[in-house]
Amino acid sequence: MDSSILRRAAELVAAAIVGAGVTLGGVAVFAGLDGHTTTVREIVSSGASSAPAAFRTGRPLSINQIYRSAAPGVVQVTSTSVVKVDNNSNPFGFQIPGFPQQQTQRALGSGFVLDKGGHIVTNYHVIAGAKSVEVSFSNHDSMKARVVGKDPGTDIAVLKVDARSRALTPLALGDSDTVRVGDSVVAIGNPFGLDRSVTAGIVSALQREIQAPNSYAIDHVIQTDAAINHGNSGGPLLNANGRVIGVNAQIETGSTDGSGGNVGVGFAIPINTVRTVVAQLIKNGAVEHASLGIQGQAIDAQVANLFHFPVSHGVLVATVKAGSGAAKAGLHGATTQAVVAGESWPIGGDLIVKADGETIGSLGRLRDVIAAKKPGDTMQLEIYRGTKKMTLAIQLGRQ
Repeated sequence: MDSSILRRAAELVAAAIVGAGVTLGGVAVFAGLDGHTTTVREIVSSGASSAPAAFRTGRPLSINQIYRSAAPGVVQVTSTSVVKVDNNSNPFGFQIPGFPQQQTQRALGSGFVLDKGGHIVTNYHVIAGAKSVEVSFSNHDSMKARVVGKDPGTDIAVLKVDARSRALTPLALGDSDTVRVGDSVVAIGNPFGLDRSVTAGIVSALQREIQAPNSYAIDHVIQTDAAINHGNSGGPLLNANGRVIGVNAQIETGSTDGSGGNVGVGFAIPINTVRTVVAQLIKNGAVEHASLGIQGQAIDAQVANLFHFPVSHGVLVATVKAGSGAAKAGLHGATTQAVVAGESWPIGGDLIVKADGETIGSLGRLRDVIAAKKPGDTMQLEIYRGTKKMTLAIQLGRQ
């Protein structure tokens, strides 16, 4: 999957607007299994009493009604960073007195107001490396924003503005666990800097997986055909009741370098994941994600039969990170690769079938169990080493 982070940048020194979308390449054959969000749902919301009346009806709204209610709570996020200029970028290839050694870049994205206290949700990649951040509201007023916390593992960041200087319009949060394929959705954001643009579509699929800025996996992602483009990053994906069910984060461009635009395949981080992350960011400024320290690949009954595994489900351990809890506990990685119908399988390593008593039938399920843990917690893994069934106690590390 050639997913592109929806970020647009401009080099001010060169006075030329350039695309700065970071391509997040296809998920590796052996997807990372380190947890990245907790499954405990802490509601971080403005509450029904502070949401616009249209959000509180519970009835499906028209696109115009959703837009009129939500647009005042959607902001444009502008982050400014200073980057070092490679000497190769000048015609002589060495330092020249007077030739700029640094350049200022601006990245444009979207965000939305979380509460009347001034907290704003956006994507991590929109503000990553920023020296300063500014948000612009629907009346085009701009304010400096402070980065409260950021989490590259889920691509979420929280900003804060001075709430005393203006009335804020928080958006109501929905429940992404109730989202179904085919549900109507609306995206509001700032594609290519065109502020508060609205597009509509449906939920195309659920339980997608995308790659976070730190290369770990983000699970349970919502796929939509609502048009989202560079600059929509961090903006809300809303349901037919005008409630936020996701944060728009990536698109499938159909190109190998991520340079293309919308092709009807966009991805939003589910709001239930965002809720939990935001709660920790506001409280601690960061999120600690537990890490098992392995990469692996899930099997099904057909694969189990082909390789004569003792069970028809589980995750094959492909690699074990040196020094990790998995390595210290003696978990074994693959010793060879077998290619079947063009697909490579790690063979010779352990097969994880249960984690803390939970049956493991997919990579996502294993990551969910890890995500409910904290660094330093112990996890009980039930594995098969060949035909021998074993139980290992593994102390989880940090991502």
